[in-house]
Amino acid sequence: MSAIPLSPAETIEEPAVSLWRDAWHRLRRNKLAVFGLAVVLILAFAAIFGPYLTPYDYLSQDLNARNALPSMSHLFGTDDLGRDVFSRVIFGTRTALLVAVIVTFFAVLIGLTLGAVAGFFGNPFDRAIMWLTDVTMSVPNLLLVVVINASLKSPITRWMEARYLETLNPFYRQTIWVDFILVFGSMALISWPPYARLVRAQVLSIRSRPYITAAQALGLSNWIIIKRYVVPNALGPLIVSVSAGLGTAMVLESAFSFLGVGVNPPTPSWGNMISDGLRVWQHYPHLLAAPAAVLGLASVAFSFLGDGLNDALNPRGSK
Repeated sequence: MSAIPLSPAETIEEPAVSLWRDAWHRLRRNKLAVFGLAVVLILAFAAIFGPYLTPYDYLSQDLNARNALPSMSHLFGTDDLGRDVFSRVIFGTRTALLVAVIVTFFAVLIGLTLGAVAGFFGNPFDRAIMWLTDVTMSVPNLLLVVVINASLKSPITRWMEARYLETLNPFYRQTIWVDFILVFGSMALISWPPYARLVRAQVLSIRSRPYITAAQALGLSNWIIIKRYVVPNALGPLIVSVSAGLGTAMVLESAFSFLGVGVNPPTPSWGNMISDGLRVWQHYPHLLAAPAAVLGLASVAFSFLGDGLNDALNPRGSK
C-alpha cells in the first residue's frame, strides 16, 4: 500500500536554519564570550550615557579635595586638581570607544576594498597592493604616528589660529578636533594591512567557487560579483578580526596618549590619565590603578569576545 500524503495542514515544517542564529546559540554557551560581550555593552552604555549620569563634570575642580582617596563621594578619588577620577574615567570611555570605532571602521573599509581587489583581480593589482601592505607593516607604528603628528599638527593649529583672528569664530579655538583627526588618520593608516591580508586570503578561496563561475557565465560584472557574492561570504572571519581590532585600537590610542602624541589634556583619555598617575603612583596609587584597570578590563573583554565569535562563526575550526 502506498503511503497517504499528508495534507498541507499536517505537513511538519522544520525551523529554518540560520547561520547567525546558530552562531548566537554557540556564542551564548561560551561563558567567557558572554562575559566579554557584557563588559563591551557596559562600556558602550557608559560611553553614550555615562557623562550625563556622573555626579561631577570631568573638568570641574575642587582644590580643597586634591588627591583625595576613593570614598563614597568620589568613587575613584580625585587627582591633583581636585577633579573626580571616576567622572574622567567614564568620559575617557567615550574617547576610547570613539577612537576605536572610527579607526576600525576606516581601517576595515580600506582593508576590505584593497583586499577584495587584490584577491579577485590578481596581478598586477595583487602585487602592488601586497607591496603597499608590506611597506606599511614594516614602518614602526609609533614612528609613523609621531611623524604625522609632528608634521601636521603645528601647521593645522597655526591655520586655525589665523582663521580665529580673522573670523573670531570660537570653533577655531577648539584644537581637540585636530587631535582627534590626526589620531584617527594616523591609526587608520597603520591598522588596515591585517584586514587587507585577511580579506585577500578569503577572496582567493571564494573566487574559485562554482557560484562565482556561474555568476560570471551569466554576464554579471566583476564589481557586482564582488559586492553580492564575494564580500558577503568573506565577512565571517572579518567580523572576528574587527572584534579583536577594536580592543587593539583602544590600547593603541591609550599608548599614544600616554606618550603625548594622541589625545591631549584636558580631554580625558585613559592613556594620558595613566601617564599622569604614573608620576605619583607611589603616593596616590588610585590615580594609576583606576584607568589602568578599566583599560585592562576592556582589552580582555574584547579578546574574549573575539575568541567567542571565532568559535561561533567557525565551529569546525574550534576545539
